[in-house]
Amino acid sequence: MSSSVTESQLLEALKTVADPNTGKDFVGTRQVKNVRIEGGDVAFEIELGYPGKSQAAELRKALIAATRTLPGVHNVSVNITTKVVSHSVQRGVQLLPNVKNIIAVASGKGGVGKSTTTANLALALAAEGASVGILDADLYGPSQPMMMGIEGRPESLDGQMMEPLENFGVQVISIGFLIDADQAMIWRGPMATQALEQLLRQTRWRDLDYLLVDMPPGTGDIALTLSQRVPLTGAVIVTTPQDIALLDVRRGVEMFKKVGVPILGIVENMAVYHCPKCGHAEHIFGADGGRRMAQEYEVDYLGGLPLTMSIREQADGGRPSVVADPDGTVAATYKQIARSVAVKIALKAKDFSAKFPTINVSKTT
Repeated sequence: MSSSVTESQLLEALKTVADPNTGKDFVGTRQVKNVRIEGGDVAFEIELGYPGKSQAAELRKALIAATRTLPGVHNVSVNITTKVVSHSVQRGVQLLPNVKNIIAVASGKGGVGKSTTTANLALALAAEGASVGILDADLYGPSQPMMMGIEGRPESLDGQMMEPLENFGVQVISIGFLIDADQAMIWRGPMATQALEQLLRQTRWRDLDYLLVDMPPGTGDIALTLSQRVPLTGAVIVTTPQDIALLDVRRGVEMFKKVGVPILGIVENMAVYHCPKCGHAEHIFGADGGRRMAQEYEVDYLGGLPLTMSIREQADGGRPSVVADPDGTVAATYKQIARSVAVKIALKAKDFSAKFPTINVSKTT
């Protein structure tokens, strides 16, 4: 039986459906794959460059509705898949085996909620269907073991590489797993940076789409070494609205700019306090400081989190907001921020270094 619908007609119909995250249609971006048309039966795939499990059902509905506008279509099958690829990093820095994209979560100072943001963004990406890991690079104050509710020591199956520990589907490595909880880290800069490189490169990461690096505060030895030697796809900057925090965060932004790491956007913690009794909103640390900073540096304002006790309590209890209250407003904000970061990465230039052979030049006699 000849088909009453052609592939070109189908693609024209699908052009009417836009990706809710990019505003572009899937035909122009060549994300429509494996089209099969048999009489009134139509099947195809949409390949996303970012994890989008929470949006898949609504997207599938819209694509089916668009396809059903064509005459003669009876059955429509839409499969939505995700293919996260490696994207370009700083020039001259090699990618890490089994890690497609590395995201630095950084701030210029401590106490602005950087570690809490790292944990929740990692969990949000995992909830959307991505394979995610966390490297706790804050050697002097490792907090990811507590926040991610993980105890124990990493195993080594071959005596050379460490196996990351895991909880909530996220792989984690931290110096906190290797030392006693009350042990003070009194290493000087070179020793600390060497330890950090070992944590990064001697961990057997298992096919990660995203590795989030919980950066140490400031722009000292460790932060600078990380930004120069680690293949970073981009950086997420965490701040509070407070002027003194913004002053220090600017230094962090400038550091990444100097070493060629793109800023993926700014997250503003403690943006507003809502009184639980009367509902009054109070900007305790100032208003819109992070938003103004994003405008100044012409980067995305990814979102603002409220000053609320639940975020702190849930992180301290080893169950960050995204898993403790997955349907709550705070978790929704983290998920929206994580999706924005993943989409921005998907739109970046891809890394093709693995497709080219290594050329060795040797002298001939």
